[in-house]
Amino acid sequence: MDTPRVTGHREALRRLRLVMAGSGSAEERLAEIVRIIAAEMSAEVCSIYVLRVGDILELFATQGLNPDSVHVTRLQVGEGLVGTIALTAEPLNLPDAQQHPDFSYRPETGEEAFSSLLGVPVVRGGRVRGVLVIQHRDQRTYSDEEAEALEIIATVIAELIASGDLVKEDDRYLAGDGLAFRSGRMAGVSVNEGFAVGEAVLHAPNISIRQIFADDIDVEHERLRDAMTAMHTALDELLSSSSLHGAGEHQDVLDTYRRFARDRGWLRRIREGIDSGLTADTAVQQVREDTVARMRRVSDPYIRERLTDLEDIATRLMLHLGGEVLNRDLPDDIVLVARNLGPAELLDYDSSRLRGLVTEDGTATSHVSIIARALGIPVVGKVDGVMRNVDTGDRIIVDGDNAQVFVRPSEDIEAHMTETLRAREQRRSLYASMRGLKTVTRDHVDISLNINCGILADMQWLEETGADGVGLYRTEIPFMVRSEFPDLAQQTRIYREVLERADGKPVYFRTLDIGGDKQLPYLDANDDPNPALGWRSIRVGLDRPGMLRQQLRAMLHAAAGRDLYVMFPMIAEVAEFKKALRVLEMERARMGRHIAEPPAKLFVGAMLEVPGLVWQLDALLPLTDFLSIGSNDLFQFMFATDRGNPRVSDRYDVLSPGMFAVIRDVVGRCYSAGVPVSLCGEMAGRPIEAMSLLGLGIRSLSLSPSLFGAVKAMTLTVNTEELRAYIDTLMTAPDHSLRRKLSAYAHDHGVVLES
Repeated sequence: MDTPRVTGHREALRRLRLVMAGSGSAEERLAEIVRIIAAEMSAEVCSIYVLRVGDILELFATQGLNPDSVHVTRLQVGEGLVGTIALTAEPLNLPDAQQHPDFSYRPETGEEAFSSLLGVPVVRGGRVRGVLVIQHRDQRTYSDEEAEALEIIATVIAELIASGDLVKEDDRYLAGDGLAFRSGRMAGVSVNEGFAVGEAVLHAPNISIRQIFADDIDVEHERLRDAMTAMHTALDELLSSSSLHGAGEHQDVLDTYRRFARDRGWLRRIREGIDSGLTADTAVQQVREDTVARMRRVSDPYIRERLTDLEDIATRLMLHLGGEVLNRDLPDDIVLVARNLGPAELLDYDSSRLRGLVTEDGTATSHVSIIARALGIPVVGKVDGVMRNVDTGDRIIVDGDNAQVFVRPSEDIEAHMTETLRAREQRRSLYASMRGLKTVTRDHVDISLNINCGILADMQWLEETGADGVGLYRTEIPFMVRSEFPDLAQQTRIYREVLERADGKPVYFRTLDIGGDKQLPYLDANDDPNPALGWRSIRVGLDRPGMLRQQLRAMLHAAAGRDLYVMFPMIAEVAEFKKALRVLEMERARMGRHIAEPPAKLFVGAMLEVPGLVWQLDALLPLTDFLSIGSNDLFQFMFATDRGNPRVSDRYDVLSPGMFAVIRDVVGRCYSAGVPVSLCGEMAGRPIEAMSLLGLGIRSLSLSPSLFGAVKAMTLTVNTEELRAYIDTLMTAPDHSLRRKLSAYAHDHGVVLES
């Protein structure tokens, strides 16, 4: 049986078809259409934008916006939310549209009064012809049913636009193949921050096999031996001559890669293929394809990423077998585009020309990502379809800060992004000039700003930003880039190097935060149905006490004569923290028996990420030297929202009264107990969120180095006492989010919130 809402949508379609068949000009019919849609969907705004020549979206009809803006408001494809919908040919469903990074305010429309937005592309014949939008004043997420209804209505509007009565055929932009435009914005995930502009170079080695079956098996074995020798010699020369120097995770990656290239099992299978009558080239290809097929069925992310190393090595071996060399006649500004690639493949390219990297696969812990980070190259990964939509020589912009890529940008978009880059560099210069300034608020409150690190290469930012220390050192990355558990000597070397580079500034080492989506290949397979709530973090450490003891032992030895800060992640109850403390005390006692030099001072803390721990703080705080709030997990657990699920990740706002209440309560109880409290999640890195934290009483933040300058600029311009008084008035508000009110407060009080 149909619901009233479905029946209403069908009635809307019936009325729209009557309008389409009626008299009046095309523009008059379009004006009537937006009135019908607004009435039938109870929308306060309904607008239709039509695509014109030159990638321009023009407002052709509206119900609810300023009528004088019709034919006046124009947006470039890719500009604003409407331009983004046209560019991607995907709908947008936003409860607070003005907080979206692509929002572009047009004052002539009067749209500042409206919060929520549902927009769909108007598509006909596989091409985007326009955009249909509805809006409401209140913040709401539109239902799937409403989105589906609007998409159906858009097909009716597409007939009117395509008829030629609105826009003549020669004044209409017809896209090429597919729904999206040749000039486009593609989204992914930020693997390494930064900004780059250059020419696309597609990494896609094409190797042809001239002969499948061997004429002489002995000759093929000899060809394989010669090619292996040549490949290893070339690899050693490449890896030793690269611009990467010194110890660090990147060096561990290269060592692991060398060992992988000499894997006996892989070579044995190739030789067996030759013995069966195949040429060496075909045997390598067969083993590669078979291994790839098997490894792609494995769910473990680490093992799947090692697939890239295998494909790289197999490709190199086949090139040596065929006597081919990689063509490197390349432009001066290279943006490398690849499905994925191995670390040595990245080093094949001249690092002095390499500006950025875009991949269809790849994560922050993949081997190539670690090498790219060590080289300082911005990387955007998980860009679906990028290899299909980019041609070698295309102009391409990589925005690692915002996880987006602009392919073949129009002159307007490139000019805008170039101006953005210029402004970014100016802000960097401004932030650099603040480096020597003491971080103190307008009302003379000292604030400690620290950075988050995960590899040794990140430690350079400690000096460049002037940070007070490392508020979070993620120790799991060195474990994830190895094929076997790093031994005591290796771990000790890493932690000692970190402390030496810190040069006396505090470094808060988080013990292994593994499990969930961060699997180790040498640990038991984890098939948790809900990884975020499963066997991860301190739970793994307590269930594998030998592993935890070895890590703590390495930290204690590395910190000989220095202060050592250790924090245990994802503590859910006091009993769990006490178990972790006992393991640490066992290692301290062992150290004393072996007459090793202990740390000068040892500070132990817990990370507050599980909401249940909030109700045990009175029992926990006397046992701790500090408390660190991990806002990422705390937020997702509070609102039962998977941060990795785009359908719900933006449904709730960290700047909500509920989140504020929890943080203020935690801060107050820590102050009463005399325990320092800090926050090290993503919330600390956005200026408006960081400002709110200062108003809630947080006095120590740890954030990404790339965001350090913006947060420091905010800190120097805020009065925490005035802000605290204002936030007090908001704590009992029923609002979904306090973001808009806090933005207005910052504007009215001269607080700098530029990112």
